[in-house]
Amino acid sequence: MNLKNKKILITGATGGIGGSLVEKFVKQGSQVVATGTNEEKLNKLKKNYPTINIEKFRLNEHDKIESFIENIDKKLNGLEILVNNAGITLDNLSIRLSEENWKKVLDINLTASFLMCKYAIKKMLKNKKGKIINITSIVGHTGNLGQANYAASKAGIVAFSKSLAIEYARKNININCVSPGFIKTDMTDNINEEFKKILINKIPSGNLGTGEDVSNCVAFLASDLANYINGETIHVNGGMYMA
Repeated sequence: MNLKNKKILITGATGGIGGSLVEKFVKQGSQVVATGTNEEKLNKLKKNYPTINIEKFRLNEHDKIESFIENIDKKLNGLEILVNNAGITLDNLSIRLSEENWKKVLDINLTASFLMCKYAIKKMLKNKKGKIINITSIVGHTGNLGQANYAASKAGIVAFSKSLAIEYARKNININCVSPGFIKTDMTDNINEEFKKILINKIPSGNLGTGEDVSNCVAFLASDLANYINGETIHVNGGMYMA
């Protein structure tokens, strides 16, 4: 698997999975631009991985996404791989879920991901090649209590990714999804231990996944080894959901 000098943009780079993605691609010798909203965490990433470029960017600013991609393309001298990993949760039972929080989650998780793909594809068409890996979630396939907005946004990513894959397959652009299950991150570390045990009991492998489990899969899809994989979703969940 050769990813040396591949030019990659990773969104949501300051989270648990995002940090693993950055580490994986840096170790592979890729040229990485890491983006997120937390400047302190971005600077920490830069300190840990001095070769990367960092960019603070808010994905809810949809009108700025085109110019953002333009800037990244120039910085990398040709964007080759986009990993859409950023996302938010604003959980509540559906009858208590406000329209505002419904829209906030879909604006960042779904609409911003689509726009990132749209403008990245324009650059990839000029470069005559490209790979896009969109990070979805197990709950986009199964649903989850109190996550109607999040589940809808992640299911939508799968659907539009398939459509884009069909549209640009003949242009040497591959678009796939990775759907993590429950991954060990700072967020899951804060889950009540009793609930965590119930959760783990539902996973056939009997354990939570790691960020590296996800980044291994993403790196494979970004590599030339996956050139004939397109419009697919690979599930990384220890067997919790079997399509």
